[in-house]
Amino acid sequence: MATDKLDPIKLSFQPLTKTHWNDFVELFGERGACGGCWCMLWRLSRKEFEAQKGAGNKRAMKAIVDSGDVPGILAYHHAKAIGWCAIAPRSSFPALSRSRILKPVDDRPCWSIACLFVDRAFRKKGVSTQLLRAATRYAKSQGAELVEGYPVEPKSAKDIPPAFAWTGIPKAFIRAGFKEVTRRSPTRPMMRLEFFVKE
Repeated sequence: MATDKLDPIKLSFQPLTKTHWNDFVELFGERGACGGCWCMLWRLSRKEFEAQKGAGNKRAMKAIVDSGDVPGILAYHHAKAIGWCAIAPRSSFPALSRSRILKPVDDRPCWSIACLFVDRAFRKKGVSTQLLRAATRYAKSQGAELVEGYPVEPKSAKDIPPAFAWTGIPKAFIRAGFKEVTRRSPTRPMMRLEFFVKE
């Protein structure tokens, strides 16, 4: 298949559980991936997020993991975590519904891909596409019939630094099988992948 050329790095994937917490912490580093987020932005109100940015957000994510909920998928190159994809039922990310641009398309239950983060040394190597495929496989295994993503479409490759393309870019979603369903902003398509469940 032609898409094999987009996946040159052999990766394995694990859901983020207590067993893999330290790998997640190492991947995100002191800044919590970006600005003390620890992948909590979409899970909190803006006021809550700002109040606990940094250590507070890290503790909040740890509490989710300790509860037994799985907030996303880690990508591993050999034994090292090099990528992250936040995926969970859309209801886990209440801030999405408060967004004028990312409010629900319809009332169908779906899972959401809220964040992608890839170690600097592994960017632009097809990791995001592999992560998206692994995350959607995981969602399907948990009963999801529909997965949504919210990528940013830069006007050019120089318009958005890789670290800030944290909801992904459309090209990676398209490679993973997603299709655009609506666009309320020129740079923010909403994309979906639907699983056809046998009766």
